[in-house]
Amino acid sequence: MIDWLNQSITFAGIATTVLEVLGFLTGAICVYLNTRQNVLGWFFGIINAVLYFIVFWQVRLYADMSLQGYYFFTSIYGWWMWLYGGKTHDGITVSRTPTKLYGIFALIFIGATLCWGFLLGHFTNASLTYADSALTIASLIGQWMMVRKYLENWIVWIVADVCYTVMYFYKDLYLTAILYAVFLGLAVMGYVQWKRDLKKLSGADI
Repeated sequence: MIDWLNQSITFAGIATTVLEVLGFLTGAICVYLNTRQNVLGWFFGIINAVLYFIVFWQVRLYADMSLQGYYFFTSIYGWWMWLYGGKTHDGITVSRTPTKLYGIFALIFIGATLCWGFLLGHFTNASLTYADSALTIASLIGQWMMVRKYLENWIVWIVADVCYTVMYFYKDLYLTAILYAVFLGLAVMGYVQWKRDLKKLSGADI
């Protein structure tokens, strides 16, 4: 099965594999549906996490590989929260990130990046240890914020997607780099759409 998924093909003029193409398609569908607050986005997120777990394992981006496990379980949680979360258990709505969380996020980002980068650099053959770790931790935070429907999750993703695009081009994952460039555009669209929805909910300018 893995051999078939790793078969070399040309997609949109780019040399890639069946595995990466499937990851590209499911990832793009996932993020687009998330911008629309469609719960089916989490279904495609689950599939995408499995596919990219294999992709990143093969190119030794171990922090990103482990991130896919987190995506897998938070996609299940996000699916539930968007359908049944909230005080009335009929789903959650877009809101601002509570101010008290920013300090916590900053401590988690700095501490976890340094620790994870050190461990990967000293105990594995991982590539780009600190850059990979920093982007992984940012993604952990961004994903959790999306699950909770915090508007500012899209700002985290905009910054992360720019950096991811550069890193994946460097690692010769050209289709994945293009995917993250697409994610960047979708993140901008998601921020605009969610902000508009929040304005409608609040009934006031924000």
